Amino acid sequence: MMLPEISAAMRAEFTKLRQMRGTVVALALFWLVSIAVAALDGWSARQAIITHSPLLRSGFTPEQAGLDGVLYGQVALIVFGVLSVTSEYGSGMIRLSLLASPRRGRFFTAKMTVTGIVAFVAAIPATLVAYVTTQATLGPYGASITAAGVPRALFGAAGYVTLISLFAAGLALMTRTAIAPLAILIPWVLIGSHLLSIIGATKALARYFPDQAGMQMLTVRVIPGSLSPAAGLAVLAAWVAVVLAAGYVLLAGRDA
Repeated sequence: MMLPEISAAMRAEFTKLRQMRGTVVALALFWLVSIAVAALDGWSARQAIITHSPLLRSGFTPEQAGLDGVLYGQVALIVFGVLSVTSEYGSGMIRLSLLASPRRGRFFTAKMTVTGIVAFVAAIPATLVAYVTTQATLGPYGASITAAGVPRALFGAAGYVTLISLFAAGLALMTRTAIAPLAILIPWVLIGSHLLSIIGATKALARYFPDQAGMQMLTVRVIPGSLSPAAGLAVLAAWVAVVLAAGYVLLAGRDA
């Protein structure tokens, strides 16, 4: 009996996501930002190579550059994860949702599963297109999509942004408002954790921050002393599990 109930709850969550303008826009922006940044990154790197510009970043490789677009696009998937939860609270629809699905464990499972599936399905083609776009704009300096380490890194990139989206959804479930998780996560993934990762006093600790650990999943060639892609996945998954568990506890114990 449980499987049909979960399936029905998941269908309801898919329907709600399609009807929420904010989540649809966030997914579209994820594609747009990822591919636009990929094109710009490839074009600027090509010009730097041609002109022997010192602005070309140290350790540049076309394979790794092909994954940069997704790292900027992840902001849109953070917004998607947050809105997939908070849109219901803002509109008051959460009361109807819990009335239709009074078992909160089932409601939670359906919502988080659908959020993860949609994020992953959106991430796979966007990651591939962004990579190919970077290589196309690099021209003769580009790399093949089948180069050593690239297929794994592409799959890791899709997994990373999916887990970050679920992390954001878990925080949103805890706060029931979009402001707090967005105000924390967006500056954090764009600037905050990176700064802490290059400061001597916090460099070792920063490796275990959710985004810094998860970004190792995108690494084509592992840098000695860094977490491996598998270890990065494990650390990020642990963060996500803790946040989702806390979100569920609060959902189960609070009124709508």
